[in-house]
Amino acid sequence: MQTLEETPLRLAGVIRESIVDGPGIRMVVFAQGCPHRCKGCHNPETHDPEGGYDSTVGNVMREARKNPLLKGLTLSGGDPFLQAGRFAVLAKAAHEAGYDVVTYTGYTFEELLAGFLRHPEWECLLRETDILVDGKFILEERSLSLQFRGSKNQRVIDAAASLAAGKAVEREWEYQ
Repeated sequence: MQTLEETPLRLAGVIRESIVDGPGIRMVVFAQGCPHRCKGCHNPETHDPEGGYDSTVGNVMREARKNPLLKGLTLSGGDPFLQAGRFAVLAKAAHEAGYDVVTYTGYTFEELLAGFLRHPEWECLLRETDILVDGKFILEERSLSLQFRGSKNQRVIDAAASLAAGKAVEREWEYQ
């Protein structure tokens, strides 16, 4: 079993303080690799799974702990579900450190549920996610009035309630 220091992540980048990727001051961890390739994506450099750079869960958590103002971690991309097992380790470490976790994905909640048998690590990451923002970015549904989302089809989902119900349970953002 790998330690936090040894658990590898393939990253496109990290923003140490953001107020536009979820409620409160957040560290945003951008996964490298995305199968969705949404037209109009604001992070197209994250699509190639061979791009980016190597890091570890330990490196990310060390940086997070340096900022006493952080409310949580946001896992974005790319798509964190391409490295779901590794990002689940990061999300668990974030929870243990007292942070909440927002995860963005181009998959829908229903696609994730349907994929659990083929990708059991998807369930692991979903169980370590507090808020899931799901669905591909659709340029034709783009809206600048949406908080922390790019297009109207994307949903803000309570991950724990959704897993318990076996269906997507949408929620509003909470600000603290």
